[in-house]
Amino acid sequence: MSQSDTRTGSFRMLAGEDLTGKEGRLVKMTHDGGVPEMKLPDDNGDYAVYAVTDGGADGGNVDVVPLAAGANARLALKGTCNPGDVLVLADTAVAADRGKVRALPAAAGTYRGLGIAEEKGVDGQFVLCRPALIGPVTVTA
Repeated sequence: MSQSDTRTGSFRMLAGEDLTGKEGRLVKMTHDGGVPEMKLPDDNGDYAVYAVTDGGADGGNVDVVPLAAGANARLALKGTCNPGDVLVLADTAVAADRGKVRALPAAAGTYRGLGIAEEKGVDGQFVLCRPALIGPVTVTA
């Protein structure tokens, strides 16, 4: 069988940086010498499609779950949102916000749509959302 060594749901992976206390944040898969590891996004265009479910120290194991349209997820929210809002990465230039999501800003730019809010959310909440890997969304002034 060609699919005999695949997995679904949550899995353990090495942390490529300190992810202690980063539950509910999105991370991207990277590698160190070909060994896969998870890191917080450092660019708003990153493919951060895994949510941390159990963080840990750099070099230690962390638990992550891939975003999938078949299951909603709770993600750390920056700012506020309403049901139906497209969620994108929070500004990765702000270290404290790396891996959080925010409602699609009105400011001109290109953002990566990652999900749809399924409830009203406030800053710091783990907002319920439906992963919907929408891709690039361009906002014009």
